[in-house]
Amino acid sequence: MHAGSVVSYSFRTYYPYYRRNLKLAFPVMLTQFGAALVGLADSIMVGHYSTADLAAVSFSNALFFTVMVFSMGALMGITPLVGNVHGRLEQLLADGTTDSEIAHKHEQITSYFINGLVFTVLMCIFSLLILAPCIGCLDAFGQEPAVVRCARPYYILIVLSIVPFLLFTFSKQFLEGLGNTTVAMLITIGCNLLNIFLNWLFIFGHWGFPALGAEGAGWASLIARCLMPVCFFVAMLCKADWRRYLTSIRSYLITRRQVQYLITLGVPIGLQSFAEAFLFTASFVIIGWISKESLAAHHIANQMADLTFMLALGIGSATTIRVSHQLGKGDLQAVRLASHASVHLCLLMNTIGAAIMIFGRNLIPYIFTDDPEVIPIASTLLIIAGTFQYADGLQCIGAAMLRGIQDVRVPMQIALFAYIGVALPLGLVLTFPLGLGAKGMWISFVIALAIPAVLFHIRFHRQLTRLHRQLPRFHR
Repeated sequence: MHAGSVVSYSFRTYYPYYRRNLKLAFPVMLTQFGAALVGLADSIMVGHYSTADLAAVSFSNALFFTVMVFSMGALMGITPLVGNVHGRLEQLLADGTTDSEIAHKHEQITSYFINGLVFTVLMCIFSLLILAPCIGCLDAFGQEPAVVRCARPYYILIVLSIVPFLLFTFSKQFLEGLGNTTVAMLITIGCNLLNIFLNWLFIFGHWGFPALGAEGAGWASLIARCLMPVCFFVAMLCKADWRRYLTSIRSYLITRRQVQYLITLGVPIGLQSFAEAFLFTASFVIIGWISKESLAAHHIANQMADLTFMLALGIGSATTIRVSHQLGKGDLQAVRLASHASVHLCLLMNTIGAAIMIFGRNLIPYIFTDDPEVIPIASTLLIIAGTFQYADGLQCIGAAMLRGIQDVRVPMQIALFAYIGVALPLGLVLTFPLGLGAKGMWISFVIALAIPAVLFHIRFHRQLTRLHRQLPRFHR
């Protein structure tokens, strides 16, 4: 069937696609919730130690996560590459093709593994070169001297932790390309629980350890993150189908051409992730210019939006995997159905999230505060945040669909235009000259994210039409 044809399908047609997508998405959702949980635990435990240490952790992470978001995004390019070859390999095995063709596909996956490791090392070096110089000039950011004293040792430790964390991220993306999201979930949950336990030991000084405050949280993060890639490599050694990609590594498989292609594919994804993160970081600064009450209300709405976005991220990861696998098999009809199924699932979850925010807008703020000046602002923002769910979810799924077919440069340009070129200036105008306050910033979110939400999906379906004509080249 032609990629541009329009056909109506029943629930029975989509059901197996819903089931497969959710099977992949659910572990990713738990992984994201686990990461959010450990961040929350860090804040609560350090906050109980001292206010200065809590401020130090918040300040340090604001610097750290800006770079980490870009680097993590850049490594996401490995998933569709491995997924495409893995899908083709599954098709060859099903067709009973020759051993030489199967061996060639295994060698391609091994090549992506070793060149992906090289790319990861380059991203580690890049991240360290950006983050390390800040160690000596933390006091230049205008923070109180007590906060800087607490922040410096914590910041040094989390900067060091970016190396094992990016190795973990690469391993996670590689195994997702092979269709496995469960291992990442188990490792993340296990290491996050270890992180929380080590926080208890090092922050407060239990079991004979010195009470280190924020520095203790840094040691806990470093130890837990060092363990994460180790667990991944152990998991790969324990499974024969994955072990072959470690034992068959050869130096001749490392090529400049493939590393350059990983950079070409990964950097646009990283920039796209950075643009979105930069928008939301900037929004905290802008809304902070209004009042502390507006900033607190913005934080509440943003926290709720983050929770629902984790669901979209899970479905998005599953979408990239499923689209790349079906493309590798040459089944464009399955590519379309898998992507449509993800859109349906995302819209369902967005509707549930929006309903919770809108109908619970007068109750949710009390979970975070009892300040009578914050609650009415937060209630209003939650209505807009409920509407925002649809634009944010659909752009996330659209970007994931395009990653699955290795289309990243134009989506990056669309994202940069929407998030920085539209959202920030529009938000400033709505917030201040038009006097809408924090509502103005959130309205700009809805408008700006609607642009990629629409354009990503239009581009995906156009690219499917192109792929219908060019599909044989993906199987070489």
